[in-house]
Amino acid sequence: MRDKIELGVRPPFFMRYKGELYDLSGHTVMGIVNLTPDSFHAPSRASTDRQLTEAVKRHLDGGAQIIDIGGYSSRPGADDVDVKLETFNVLWGIERIKSAFGDELPLSIDTFRASVVHKAVERYGTVIVNDITAGEGDPEMLDVVAEYKLPYVAMHMRGTPATMQTLTDYRDVVAEVIDYFCRRMELFAQRGLEDVIIDPGFGFAKTTEQNFELLRRLDEFAIFGRPLLAGLSRKGMIWRTLESSPADALNGTTALNMAALERGANILRVHDSREASEAIKLFEAMQKTANN
Repeated sequence: MRDKIELGVRPPFFMRYKGELYDLSGHTVMGIVNLTPDSFHAPSRASTDRQLTEAVKRHLDGGAQIIDIGGYSSRPGADDVDVKLETFNVLWGIERIKSAFGDELPLSIDTFRASVVHKAVERYGTVIVNDITAGEGDPEMLDVVAEYKLPYVAMHMRGTPATMQTLTDYRDVVAEVIDYFCRRMELFAQRGLEDVIIDPGFGFAKTTEQNFELLRRLDEFAIFGRPLLAGLSRKGMIWRTLESSPADALNGTTALNMAALERGANILRVHDSREASEAIKLFEAMQKTANN
């Protein structure tokens, strides 16, 4: 992970993980590993021990500092996944990753179910929670996150993965997503959540045009004073615009990741860590010249 700092000295953006504070003021790569058979980008899927360890190693070799695992597919139109199956997938993934790469690697769980988080923490300790519903999908989620003092990624979405693409009626998508987070952040503070990361939810209940408007105005989310996550990797806004496919969307992903960095993104959630890390390196080199 990027620089650890001493406890008690909090930077503008930070994350607590296993008793350490991690500075998120710079740029961090979160590598995606899907433990489901139907995630939209096939190379990100892992269903055996070998596939999982190879996928994680590929991300780490490419510069990822966080690994995000998911046992529930949230692609548009995806069917619901039984909670027992999701729990099994997630616990298996954590067990194998910790066995192969040690206990210090920051792990994120892509889930909206409090029971999955509870069982993972009880068995393996601290995890980052990556919740596509920002706590609306399970009324117990915020209590579990607060109880264990977990880092929490809150994403904007309407409906469910099965219905979200029918819920794209906005007057001003950016203003409405910001208003949504104003209300959620107030609730998070009331419930005792501290380490909150904001994800505006590219591809979730938004049209292609709305996604590009959200990206164009991403810098407006700086008003929250929180780390900002951009999850653009190989999404429909890229491959539909380029008239290609998710498999051919890497170049487009890198282009939009650079646009996100220019507009204040702190974390890039990606399928391809090496290319994201290179984009960050080039962006930071450019920034250094501006500061000299």
